[in-house]
Amino acid sequence: MLKLLPWLAAATLILLPAACSRLPGGAPASEEILKESGEADAGFALYQVNRALLPTVAAWPATGKQERLSWLPGHQGAKSQIIQPGDLLSLSIWDSNNNSLLTAPDQKVVELQGMKVSANGSIFMPYVGDVNVLGLTPALARMKLQEALEPVVPSAQVQLAMAEGRNNSVDLVSGVAAPGTYPMPNRNYTVMGLISAGGGISPNLNNPQIRLVRGHHIYGTSVGTLLDNPRLDTLLRGGDRVFVEEDARYFLSFGATGREDLHIFTKDEMSAMDAMSVAGGFQDGKADPQGLLILREYPASAVAPGVRGPRQQRVVFSLDLTSADGLFSARSFQINPGDLVMATESPINDALTISNIFGNFFGVFSRAGVIN
Repeated sequence: MLKLLPWLAAATLILLPAACSRLPGGAPASEEILKESGEADAGFALYQVNRALLPTVAAWPATGKQERLSWLPGHQGAKSQIIQPGDLLSLSIWDSNNNSLLTAPDQKVVELQGMKVSANGSIFMPYVGDVNVLGLTPALARMKLQEALEPVVPSAQVQLAMAEGRNNSVDLVSGVAAPGTYPMPNRNYTVMGLISAGGGISPNLNNPQIRLVRGHHIYGTSVGTLLDNPRLDTLLRGGDRVFVEEDARYFLSFGATGREDLHIFTKDEMSAMDAMSVAGGFQDGKADPQGLLILREYPASAVAPGVRGPRQQRVVFSLDLTSADGLFSARSFQINPGDLVMATESPINDALTISNIFGNFFGVFSRAGVIN
C-alpha cells in the first residue's frame, strides 16, 4: 500500500485542476454556449426563449424542408356518374315486335355488351350510327339512345349498364393495405372514401401525409387534418392519383437527451416540449433543465435583425425549463424541420465525475493492499 501512495499523490495533482474546469463530456454545458455567444466572432446569435420572443420568432422565415403544398376544399358531388371516353357500356334492347329489325321471331332482347366509348365520346348503334354520350349520366344516355333508336324501331326499349374506364377511375398508389386502381362509383367519391376502399392506412406510417396528383399539380395535407376537418375531404376526379406516405420532416436530438437520434415529426406542428418527449426527455442526473438548446440555420436572405428575421444565419434558442415562463414557452415554441435539439449537461457532473474517479482509485488501492 505504501508503494502506491506516490501514485495517489500524482493522481490527486492531476485531477484537482480538473475540478476547477469542465471535464470532457458527451454534451456541452449551457454556460459554455452562453460564454461563446458573447464573443465577437461567435458566428451565431443566441436568443432566450420567453413569452415576449415567441411572436417575433413565429414571424421569421421558415427553415428546413417545409411542406408548402396547398389543398382542395371539399364539397358535395352528384350521386351519379358521368360517361367518359374509355367507359364500357352494355345495352339490352327489348323489342316485342315480330317484325323487328333487331330481334329474331322467337327473340325478345338483343344484348350489345362491352361497347367502349370512343375518344370523341360516342358509341355505335346498329341502324342508327354513332351517338354521342360524352358527359351524360347513364340515365340520360339511356334516354338519348332510345330516342335515337325510335325512328327505326319504335317499340324498342333500352337498358344500359356502365363499367367505369380509366377516366372514371383513380389510382391509390401507396401507404394502404390494398393499393391499386379503383373505379369511381359516382361523382361524390372523396379521398377518405378511396383510402377506406384501399383497406385503410398502413399502421407503421408516422404522421401519414396525403399527396393528390391531378394533371400537372400536386396537392397535399395530412391524414390528421382531414380527420379533424371533414369539410376538407375533397372530391376526386377521374385520373387522380393518391399517395399516402410518412411525414418526411425530421429533427435531431443530441447531448443529454434520452435518445440521440433522427426523429420523424409525429404531428403537423411540434413544439419544443413535444420534441423532448419524442427524444426521451432529459437524462436523469446528467442534463441541465436550464439549458435546452435549439440550433437552427436560416437562409442568408432571412437575416434582418428584429421582427423580420434573426441577427445571423445560425441561431441558438435557449429554453429554461425550471421556470413557469420557460415551460409555457417550450409548449408554444415551434420546432422546424432540420432543427437540432440539444440538452446540455449540468455542471455538477464535473464534481460527480471527479468523485467517481477518486472512488475508483481508492478501490484499486484497497484491492492492491489486500493482494500484497
